[in-house]
Amino acid sequence: MKFRKFGRLGWDVSEIGFGAWAIGGGWGTQSDDESLAALRKALDLGCNFIDTAQGYGNGRSEKLIGQILRERKGQRVYVATKIPPAPGAWPPTPYDSVEERYPEAYLRERLERSLRDLQTDCIDVLQLHTWTRAWNRNPAALEILRKFRKEGKIHGIGISTPEHDQNSLIDLMRNGWLDSVQVIYNIFEQEPQAEFFPVAKEHNVGVIVRVAFDESSLTGKFTPQTKFAADDFRSRYFQGDRLERTIARVDKVKQTLGPAHPDLANAALQFALKPLAVSTVIPGIRNIRQAELNCAVSDQPPMSDDLERSLRQHNWLRAFWYTGK
Repeated sequence: MKFRKFGRLGWDVSEIGFGAWAIGGGWGTQSDDESLAALRKALDLGCNFIDTAQGYGNGRSEKLIGQILRERKGQRVYVATKIPPAPGAWPPTPYDSVEERYPEAYLRERLERSLRDLQTDCIDVLQLHTWTRAWNRNPAALEILRKFRKEGKIHGIGISTPEHDQNSLIDLMRNGWLDSVQVIYNIFEQEPQAEFFPVAKEHNVGVIVRVAFDESSLTGKFTPQTKFAADDFRSRYFQGDRLERTIARVDKVKQTLGPAHPDLANAALQFALKPLAVSTVIPGIRNIRQAELNCAVSDQPPMSDDLERSLRQHNWLRAFWYTGK
């Protein structure tokens, strides 16, 4: 496993982190024993960064991670979690008030909940789970997170980008509000290359890349006959003709890779790791085999400049596929 600096926080974090959404149960039935085994295997293979959220199984993901942190007290593991906004529209609308969606009493109660579930007295990175650029002129919620940092309850402050408007965080990075950002970047979603990554690098902000597999489509395992369980969020993400259209796009990616690069999932992770601004990529991991396959990518040579350039043609301007959360 190779390591990269995590922005101004200066941590050496594993290139491949552990995306902990699926172990919360949001991708269909998931056994806690299998989740714990996956976490242990990833840590054994050198992974030292885990990303989770309170919304992943309503605390289930955090509690499993807390159990592992207790087991591995002698091993430095960095954990980033996320607090959702108070009930309301998701994503927040331009008319929402930041003071109503992220009030201080609510944020403090949610912070204490994560500290309890993760079995720790300080969270490495506390992220707001979504945002709207309407709040950029008055990012009051971030002022509250700064209070938590002064109290020694968190180390870093971050935001997970709103899917439909990822560039809304650029001004916050420029103005010094954020220690880390979490962004969607993959072979289909390449917009962060335009301005997001350069600004993050310029201001020494840690970058967590999510959705490197485009919700599993870039593993190449989907067919027109693929069906998702009702409790799997992908049943909404790929609803209608979206799955068919995505499979056609994936086939074109495979043609670009050719026989010299037969492992699409491997290429997808290497592509996500290629930008110098990226600190860590967090593929979803829900079993031992996925831990082994994903972590192994870091042991390989990086993607060549020529191959990356050839994959740029697959940038897909599909905008945001709302999943009805």
